[in-house]
Amino acid sequence: LQLVESGGGLVQPGGSLRLSCAASGSTLADYAIGWFRQAPGEEREGVECITPVGGVINYADSLRGRFVISRDNTKNIVYLQMNSLKLEDTAVYYCAANFRRCGLPSNFRWTGGWGQGTQVTVAS
Repeated sequence: LQLVESGGGLVQPGGSLRLSCAASGSTLADYAIGWFRQAPGEEREGVECITPVGGVINYADSLRGRFVISRDNTKNIVYLQMNSLKLEDTAVYYCAANFRRCGLPSNFRWTGGWGQGTQVTVAS
């Protein structure tokens, strides 16, 4: 399974972005997909995960309601809709896959691998 993130960029505070995690090489429908982010000088942080059938696990309570994960198994894509963006949301955003179930946000081997990341910069 290969994962490729896209949709990052520069956005003003209060703006929105939708990130995509596109899969190839295998059927995305068999995998849970997690979104993570890593800001400069910070540890990687789990954002949300979506199971193969659409169940959602929030890894960061502080982001609940602003960030929404969804998936389209027919297109082999998982999305992360990010609204009301703040300066502190600036980070590289990654997606990761795990077979059938969401993994832990840290100290866990995501069996389907990771994407290369997409930069999100929130600045005025």
